[in-house]
Amino acid sequence: MSLKITDVRAICTAPQNIPLVVVKVETSEPGLYGLGCATYTQRFLTVAHEVEHYMKPLLVGKDPTRIEDIWQMVTVSPYWRNGPVLGNALSGVDMALWDIAGKRANMPLYELFGGKVREGVRVYRHADGRTMQEVGDRVQAFVEDGVQVVRVQFGGYGGNGGARQSIEDMKPEGACPGAYYDPLQYQNSVIELFAAMRERFGYGLELCHDVHEHLEPTEAIRLAKALEPYRLFFLEDALPPEQGAWFAQMRQQTCTPIAMGELYNNPSEYVPLIQGRLIDYIRCHISQIGGLTPARKLAHLCEAFGVRTAWHGPGDVSPVGHAANIHLDLSSWNFGIQEWAGLTPALEDVFPGCPQLRHGYVYVSDKPGLGIDIDENLAAKFPCSEALPTWTNSRRPDGTLARP
Repeated sequence: MSLKITDVRAICTAPQNIPLVVVKVETSEPGLYGLGCATYTQRFLTVAHEVEHYMKPLLVGKDPTRIEDIWQMVTVSPYWRNGPVLGNALSGVDMALWDIAGKRANMPLYELFGGKVREGVRVYRHADGRTMQEVGDRVQAFVEDGVQVVRVQFGGYGGNGGARQSIEDMKPEGACPGAYYDPLQYQNSVIELFAAMRERFGYGLELCHDVHEHLEPTEAIRLAKALEPYRLFFLEDALPPEQGAWFAQMRQQTCTPIAMGELYNNPSEYVPLIQGRLIDYIRCHISQIGGLTPARKLAHLCEAFGVRTAWHGPGDVSPVGHAANIHLDLSSWNFGIQEWAGLTPALEDVFPGCPQLRHGYVYVSDKPGLGIDIDENLAAKFPCSEALPTWTNSRRPDGTLARP
């Protein structure tokens, strides 16, 4: 009897108060199932609905070994494609099918992908704070733990940055609520931050920064140029996806390395930047683009154009997604760096077999497949909040809505 998919389910859980979505694909072989990350934190209920009401009827009875065919079929099933809801739901299925393939072969996924090209995966950690001292102390703690690359942020993604003038004093009467920031104060605070970090730590430590699309194109280019003396590892998400054409001018005017991609869903957003060698690191959220199948193809495309990988790895990626990232990192020659937000004890309890961080490198289990599991009974004890995010509603001092 040939192997068939018998069930497809979405499991929603929030062990560290961040909604996560994991897809479980079960098969006709007793005990054989796969897990995949489908986490779209801001719309997790919509993704879960897509999995339960559209993916399941489409996939039950199908052969789980036909990974490429299933990916192509699911992609065109809704006719309109390349959106974040479909991408994450598809990713959950796709990663689960790869997990099943590894288990059937009795091999960890990195071996199916061609084998290791490195033993551990170098990561960067997040150090932020409201004062220079806070940021510096957090950087120091990471350095003492063996971390070689640190992302530094001052006063949040685009906050006041310790400037004298309060944004509350700058808002017009009746201004809408939101996460207010001032672009000029933000830029000045970032430059001051890097000057302080280099003075304290010198140039033996790699530092990066996330703009989070908070600036207009010319402002972003000016900031990238101003940061050149501080030799960044990379400047992340300097522009929103809609303004990708500006990267050509940024490349012409600054040598600061550029990382881009966590908001990308559609290949038409990132392919021109790769072909034009306009970015140095691609850092897509793998579940947004549809899982391991497209991510492997993207990594190979990047290799041909000298672009390295730096997959998105914050708290709103499930441990299953983190494991998928690491398997790709281990087997990709053009790996650059891996974002690592850290895993809490609660997450490690819910997801046995989590990747482990030791002295600045992350390691995965050598168990077959992704090497990670989920305790569904324990996961059910951490329900997801349905509250809408507020940080995505950033506003400038005059009340204008800005890109988050």
